[in-house]
Amino acid sequence: MSGAAGKSATGGRANRADERGPGVGVIGLGFMGRTHLGAYAAARDAGEPNRLVAVCDRDPRRRAGELGDDGNLATGGAAFDPREVAAYAEPAELLADDDVDLVSVCTHTPTHVPLAIAALESGKHVLVEKPVALDVAQAERLAAAARASDRVCMPAMCMRFWPGWDRLITLARDGSRGALRSLVLRRLGVRPGWSGGFYEDDDASGGALFDLHVHDADLVLAALGEPTRVESAGTPHHVVTRYVFDGAAGNDGAARGPLVVAEGGWDHGEGFPFRMAYTAVFERATLDWDLHREPHLQITEGGVCKSPTLRDTDGYRAEVRALLTALRTGDRAALPTAEDALRVTRLLAAERASIG
Repeated sequence: MSGAAGKSATGGRANRADERGPGVGVIGLGFMGRTHLGAYAAARDAGEPNRLVAVCDRDPRRRAGELGDDGNLATGGAAFDPREVAAYAEPAELLADDDVDLVSVCTHTPTHVPLAIAALESGKHVLVEKPVALDVAQAERLAAAARASDRVCMPAMCMRFWPGWDRLITLARDGSRGALRSLVLRRLGVRPGWSGGFYEDDDASGGALFDLHVHDADLVLAALGEPTRVESAGTPHHVVTRYVFDGAAGNDGAARGPLVVAEGGWDHGEGFPFRMAYTAVFERATLDWDLHREPHLQITEGGVCKSPTLRDTDGYRAEVRALLTALRTGDRAALPTAEDALRVTRLLAAERASIG
């Protein structure tokens, strides 16, 4: 352990319910770990109490607070004062820290399930990064461990909380703009060049199919439920999937649900700007969201195109805020679950099989 000299001896398990909120530990201080640090700091600034009490990384420079700035989006990552935060080289050390109530698992994908299970068994709540797992059996292990625990185990499905994307989910569920007729999602970029070659190893990262396209697969599940089948084309680095939903029979007697298509890939040339977008056509409105347009969201209905004011946040900060609120109030209904992570792993496995 290093850098814990300035941390108060108080604030352990006996003080967990105090006004300072849960003690937070972040395992892995790469791009996503820094993003989580920033999200917890933003929550504190917004009045949702929490305390960063511990970090873990095998890189001594990161443990000393020397964090980089790589990533495909500006996510407001935050540094920390190593004099005030316990810094561990091994996850087991952080999980043994009684000051830690909530753990963010921001390590490489193959470690997500064992670390999340170890955190649950240590009595911690868990926010585990996506993809939770690359195979169904591993996702089933975590779902079983979460069911056996009274702790929260939340997969970091940030698009469910992203301003404008959360509105799409709401309208698809409540039917207030009529039935969804079509939904097209796009998420395109360059294969990440950070993290020491991890993203070049398909067996470890799952390729763009699991690491990037996972967001849109989960969005489809959250908004519409499980499709009847998938029809995918491409490669693990660039996939286009049609999600087929059974619907009401047309005049010809054939069952038709909405047209739902998602494209995800990271095989673009160096310098290609990251893109994420969707267009959703409902019976009485069309929603169009584009990262490269301000404002991002346009809604056309009743012959008028408007741009509603969205919350000044991103999905990373919003998901952390939702988790902290749920821990404070006890209302977990809005949180994605390990069962949701299992469903998206099954769906991605079906897409991988469809590619052939």
